Amino acid sequence: QVQLVESGGGLVQAGGSLRLSCAASGRAFSTVAWFRQAAGKEREFVATAAVSWSGHTTGYADSVKGRFTISRDSAKNMVYLEMNKLKPEDTAVYYCAAGATGQAMDPSRYLYWGQGTQVTVSS
Repeated sequence: QVQLVESGGGLVQAGGSLRLSCAASGRAFSTVAWFRQAAGKEREFVATAAVSWSGHTTGYADSVKGRFTISRDSAKNMVYLEMNKLKPEDTAVYYCAAGATGQAMDPSRYLYWGQGTQVTVSS
């Protein structure tokens, strides 16, 4: 049974940092990602990390590029999202996702989702 469990969310002041973790169990995944959903808005892509024949690749939404870093520890089946220079507009529920093939920014391509962790950035 596949399960994704996020942790690490919380309340932080603007300019601060947080590190989200996602523990995956049940199987290994070639592609993992983070999405977020702010109140009243659609779920949006944040970052993805994929493993293929050409190696490891990452991708980021323009809004977080240079501030957020996705990483993974395959041995532990963990995925992380390091978030720096946080802004109030980063406030959202953050979701870990897995099960897509290749880099994917469309949430409908992911088969498995965590329950989400709240990140609140105060101004």
